[in-house]
Amino acid sequence: QFKLIVENPEKPIASGLQLKAFVEYYPDCVEDLQDKLILLVDDDVVDIPLLGLIPYCCLEIESEIDFGQVIASNKVISKEISIANHGSSSGIFEISYDGVVLASITPASGVVKPKSKRRIQVDICTDVPRVIKEVMKVKLEGRGCTEVWVKAVVVEQVLKVLGASCGKVVECINFGPVYFGTSKTEQISLYNKSPENMDWVAVLEDNAIGGEMGTDLQRSTDAVLRDLSLKNRDVDVSTLILCTPNQGTLLPYEKSLVTLCFSPEKFKGDFEVNDSSLKQDYVLFLRFETVGNRGGYLQALDDGATATTRNHPHHVDLALTGSGLPVMVTFNPGPEINFRDCYLGEQTEVLCTLKNESDSLPVTFSFRKAAHFNVSPEKGKIKKNSAKDVMISFSPRQIGTFKMKQIIDIIGTGVNKNNLHDLKTISFHQLYLSLIGVCKAKRKKILFTINPGLTPVVSNATGQFVVDGTEECPEAARGAIQCTDAAPVAILKSTQTRIHTHRINRNCQDDALIAFPNDRATSVRPGEWDKKYRTIFTKTERYNFIDPEFAYTDCERLSIEAHKKYYDDFIASLRQRRLEKDAARQFDMYNDPVSIGIKPGEGLKSPNISITDFPKEKLQLKLPPLDDDCLLTSRKLATITSTPTNKETWSWLSPVPSSTQEKEDCSLTLTHKQLHQIFIGPSTIDFGDVCVFSTTTKELHIINNLLVHIWIQIEIEIEELQETSPLSQVVPPLTKTHVPIVFETITPGNFKRSFSYKINNQHLGYVLVVANAVPIELQLSSRELILNPIPGCLAGTEFRATVRVYNPRNHPAGFIWKPVTADRKPAFSIQPARGIVEAYSDLECEVVWRPGFKSPEEGEFILCVHKGNAIKLKCFAKVTIH
Repeated sequence: QFKLIVENPEKPIASGLQLKAFVEYYPDCVEDLQDKLILLVDDDVVDIPLLGLIPYCCLEIESEIDFGQVIASNKVISKEISIANHGSSSGIFEISYDGVVLASITPASGVVKPKSKRRIQVDICTDVPRVIKEVMKVKLEGRGCTEVWVKAVVVEQVLKVLGASCGKVVECINFGPVYFGTSKTEQISLYNKSPENMDWVAVLEDNAIGGEMGTDLQRSTDAVLRDLSLKNRDVDVSTLILCTPNQGTLLPYEKSLVTLCFSPEKFKGDFEVNDSSLKQDYVLFLRFETVGNRGGYLQALDDGATATTRNHPHHVDLALTGSGLPVMVTFNPGPEINFRDCYLGEQTEVLCTLKNESDSLPVTFSFRKAAHFNVSPEKGKIKKNSAKDVMISFSPRQIGTFKMKQIIDIIGTGVNKNNLHDLKTISFHQLYLSLIGVCKAKRKKILFTINPGLTPVVSNATGQFVVDGTEECPEAARGAIQCTDAAPVAILKSTQTRIHTHRINRNCQDDALIAFPNDRATSVRPGEWDKKYRTIFTKTERYNFIDPEFAYTDCERLSIEAHKKYYDDFIASLRQRRLEKDAARQFDMYNDPVSIGIKPGEGLKSPNISITDFPKEKLQLKLPPLDDDCLLTSRKLATITSTPTNKETWSWLSPVPSSTQEKEDCSLTLTHKQLHQIFIGPSTIDFGDVCVFSTTTKELHIINNLLVHIWIQIEIEIEELQETSPLSQVVPPLTKTHVPIVFETITPGNFKRSFSYKINNQHLGYVLVVANAVPIELQLSSRELILNPIPGCLAGTEFRATVRVYNPRNHPAGFIWKPVTADRKPAFSIQPARGIVEAYSDLECEVVWRPGFKSPEEGEFILCVHKGNAIKLKCFAKVTIH
């Protein structure tokens, strides 16, 4: 098989030259050969071994596939392993697996070309938490059978609530007693004890068993039941508890600080109980859920789809307890305090005692400023079940009777809803005191003195009698005029009398200004050209000099008026524009089909309408958009899933956004709370036992409870689900729809694969499809049949009996009865001899035995199912001889 091709040189080979020889190998049998080539170089002999090897494959595979730690998320995950062929010939491999944990192995057999690798994909399903340690047997050509281990740890996505300070698991937060109108905050830590990211949202359970909302747990049962019958329980408890943040994303094994705020509000019903000491206890449950697990809310039934609430598998509950208390502060004396009468410049005092009758909380007070009254101390703190003395003094600054409403602010702690960490001091409650005081005037005797000859600046008309002192006149005491600011004679209302008016000036204009008698020294001055002055008694027109050097000219006056008119018009235009904006705002506010802007008449009150008075269908259509700061509640989620607002729609939905509004809505990035209100499920669609070559349909339900459109895109690359349609839908707001998932296969065995969907082309989700593909099968009601004669019939009558054929599968099954006998005319016959049994139905067949001289009393039939099983039926004729 070896051949040497060479031409030996006749002359020696010089240094630096070479000689080539070729050795050819032509095997004629499948075996390895060995020989040698002898090379003679001068006196040396060199043996060159020759080996002739047959081409063979050298397959090699990894011994382990480790998925590591993954989350149970109803998703089929894949990992690849390679089979390498280091040989020079192609090799065959075959993989066998007897378990049920692995979803699929692709390909299970094949050929690996020389000097190449072949990728093998192994899928596992992360539907339930477990430890996967499975072995696959791989048969490699030339190496025999080897084992490959598949390992994975599927864990539950665990969310824990820890104390912010201690770091331990917390099950309850007790806020304790809190005044109505104030807030109290507590901090917790959310811990993601999982190897993957976790999107979470907070849900307030307002319909949980054991919850209490506004009930005094220390009162008697009769009193509590009476309050429950009087009060309206339609209360939005999401305003009582604030959570910041109430949604977010946690990285693997990350902790996030969450602030909880308890803000109790005094319960108000249709019949308010006038009890200032009413206490309200609250027991609420806050649930932290992971986003995207919608299978816990939807249940697909055989007769249709019914949305029901279930326990969410990925959540943690936190109990919240607290009490709301009213402010209980009493005054002694009070609430009306009368002070003794005093004169101007004097002061009276009253000692008032403030008592805090609360047994749980102290109270901080602050008196507001009030005219003519002083409080000492103005601020203070009263411990629980204690009292504090406050001195209130009446110091009048003018004469009269004063009735003041003294406001006492009760100071507490409030929070900013946008930032719960920003605590601030607020006045959450006001108390009122009525303070009454009277200030009297002291009467003083006025003495007139004779003027020695010098006329003072302020004097009467003759300059003889001047008031000594600066006492107020009776009119000033009544608040009319104060005599210290003008001449005493001005108290004579001379402008309203005509006793001294000269007859020439009887018909003078009333709009003339009156000049005092002592203003002559300043009467020659630049005055206003359009004003006239007359004397106080005779009404004679006074001389008014206008200096042309200081006075405005006519052009200057016109310029001033034009300038003033310009700014008057500008201010008027601003006011008109503001009024138009207010009118437009009011129009937009009342321009709706519910309110048309009619204001109630005098004395009329609008009726108190409860939320229960509206039909559920109409009520859901008017749901406002959910505030980002407001918590989701379990009652809202239950309403969403149990009674969708609109009827189910399917055929008219658009596959892609078309209108401007749809395009704008479908381009939004939804928050975790918004995603939590979109229900797509069930997350696991179980078809059960499905016949091969059959078509089975189940529904994937979609509920959009948002006030915007959403775009659902389903991505299916699985061959068994290719008939599913439609794969893209734009779901309108507050709408329920479904997508028929069509499953058909030609391969028997367990099927477990997942497909993905996207919301608004951004948010990803998965749905697991499970099925057991089985061949077509029919079942018999009995494998043995006894035929008895009919009582009262003559001898020789046919024996009859029936057997029922059941079809437990989802596909019609064709059958044929074949008798096990060689006789042309057998004694036993069966009708119908062939036919079709519809899915999940049955068919009754009748067996007849005809007695004869040589008729056998035993017979046998074979039920042959088309593309299915075969069953034997034995028949016995029970003949009785009398």
